[in-house]
Amino acid sequence: MTVPRWNAPDSKAGTMIRGALWLLQEVGQGNTFTKEQLRQAFPGVGQVDRRIRDLRSYQWVILTNIEDASLRADEQRFVSAGVPVWDPIKRQEADLKTITAKDREEVMKQDGYMCTVCGIAGGEPYADAANQTAVLSVSSEATTLPNGTTKTLLVTKCKRCKSGAGPQEQNAGEVLAAVRDLEPEDRRRLERWVNRGRRGSTPLERAWNAYRRLPAEARGAVIDSLKSQPDGH
Repeated sequence: MTVPRWNAPDSKAGTMIRGALWLLQEVGQGNTFTKEQLRQAFPGVGQVDRRIRDLRSYQWVILTNIEDASLRADEQRFVSAGVPVWDPIKRQEADLKTITAKDREEVMKQDGYMCTVCGIAGGEPYADAANQTAVLSVSSEATTLPNGTTKTLLVTKCKRCKSGAGPQEQNAGEVLAAVRDLEPEDRRRLERWVNRGRRGSTPLERAWNAYRRLPAEARGAVIDSLKSQPDGH
């Protein structure tokens, strides 16, 4: 993966990722930087120093005057880079090493023991492959929150969706913007789904799902009937 520029105008990366790139491309390993330089590099970004500290969880070595007595109180030393956090695959591999059994259980419970991509429950057969049942697992994803900060969060996916999608970065701010763009009735409907913790279904969707579960011959009979009576009479 090509290393992106820290200040690329079209970048959608969060502050931690951009901060890591800034350290590499502007500060350089072995050199020092100050909080004021951070603020100048990331104007208007809150808690940018905390995002830099978050890099330590990815084996980045960044010292303060507590670890290095030669530094002033406002200085830090960028000693060495760790996991390339701008690479979603490398970052996910690093995150997966730290997911405990307790973490998995808690995340699956929060997600209703369902895949957050396709909505299938653990142990439920797939509609298009009744001989296969869903196996749930927990994945880590870089997620940008509405305030612009990026965190690695855990989410439940079935193994089919996990293997098909690959590492992805989620953006809660974009989701919030999409919700705000909804018509009032659609927004109220979405809020009902959110409160129930599951999506409601329409008669059209129920008819489609019922059709999809039919064997091929029965589906063919339905199609023939619809063709002979296209208006439903």
